[in-house]
Amino acid sequence: MNETLRKSLEQVVAECGKYPIEAFEFVRHGLNYAVEKVHGPQARQPDADRHISGQQLCQGLRDYAIGKYGLVAKAVLLHWGITRTTDFGRIVFAMVDSRLMQKTDEDDIHDFEDVYDFSVAFEPPARPQIAHHPVFKL
Repeated sequence: MNETLRKSLEQVVAECGKYPIEAFEFVRHGLNYAVEKVHGPQARQPDADRHISGQQLCQGLRDYAIGKYGLVAKAVLLHWGITRTTDFGRIVFAMVDSRLMQKTDEDDIHDFEDVYDFSVAFEPPARPQIAHHPVFKL
């Protein structure tokens, strides 16, 4: 396959072999949540700056997981093999390498290292309070 072509998510998951497709879909949807959290509603504009750092994405993914899965957020991530923030980075960079996501020259997989400790990040009272967000439909 020509490496300049964009791969499908299924191809990326198969090549990565470490995480299920649900983990990749979670990161893709969580990226949108994190971008809007950092940049506000103007991030929806077609020409808006949507870039966020690896640390900001990790924080947003934690909040998104708690909003989506509540008290079982950590268990869901663990089920998918996500046990630390570095796992988020591996998923992101697998998608970047396959042209499903973009990065800047400053972005690096090391930006995802030890952003927070999974053993405490999802436990009360350390969990952030989540405001009702249109992404979370009950």
